[in-house]
Amino acid sequence: MLTLRAPAKINLVLEVLGKRDDGYHEIRSIMQTVSLFDVLTFEDADDLSLNCSVPALQAADNLVLKAAHMLRETVGCRKGAYIKLEKQIPWGSGLGGGSSDAAATLNGLNSLWSLGLSPGRLVKVATNIGSDVPFFICGGTCLVEGRGDRISLLPDIPPVWFVLLKPGFPGRVDKTKRLYSMLRPAHYTRGESVNAVREFIVKGAKIRHGLLYNAFDKVAFEAFPGLDNCWKAFNAAGALEIHLAGSGPVIFTIVDSEVEARAIQKKLADYSIEAYAVSSIKRAEIGNQRS
Repeated sequence: MLTLRAPAKINLVLEVLGKRDDGYHEIRSIMQTVSLFDVLTFEDADDLSLNCSVPALQAADNLVLKAAHMLRETVGCRKGAYIKLEKQIPWGSGLGGGSSDAAATLNGLNSLWSLGLSPGRLVKVATNIGSDVPFFICGGTCLVEGRGDRISLLPDIPPVWFVLLKPGFPGRVDKTKRLYSMLRPAHYTRGESVNAVREFIVKGAKIRHGLLYNAFDKVAFEAFPGLDNCWKAFNAAGALEIHLAGSGPVIFTIVDSEVEARAIQKKLADYSIEAYAVSSIKRAEIGNQRS
């Protein structure tokens, strides 16, 4: 039996450069893995099966099963596995939980089945599963381009804490396609924000307020009715700079210490708002997230 923890991510910067001929949007982003995890357990079995702690995600189209089948087809393997998925990352939130689960599945089955595939080979498989899956094969801090399929490793950022606020929208909120459809040419940029943050990271400097950016901030309130109230509560709790964490409704702020992160989290809890205090996760730690 093998157990892996699949981390969530935030987009420190997310720029949309324009729409591609294939219908996707061209992005430039700097992504960062953080210390909020789903847990996956893998056991040898005759067939492929999934047991998920969230009944609504117990379906054939779950990215875990998609990744398992695609890996098996890629290598011509007929082995099976029983996979148990304990969800802790809010789903449909923009934190990449499903993509991270898929990447952990590729890594886990590569080990369980003794396939010996390199990370580069796994990234190629991941590209056919979902836009964020290749990033999670690498983890840490990365420059992500194209439609999310071009990954460039960056140095790990100095340890930093974030607070994630999950709006209390009922049911599954998965509006990535709608968010992209709401963007107009005036929302497109040329990658200047990514370049600025990348320069700080390469120099080993601490990420500071005023550098972070998400193109979807401009349409967030229209896309997610009620988010403006959460935004105001977050600000009142001490968040100095707020952005969408990705292409979903979760918003985040960057803080100077765990103490500050916990303090903001507690204030939000007093408002009955779900929030998480998380830290950045280094690339070398991704492969060690085993239980």
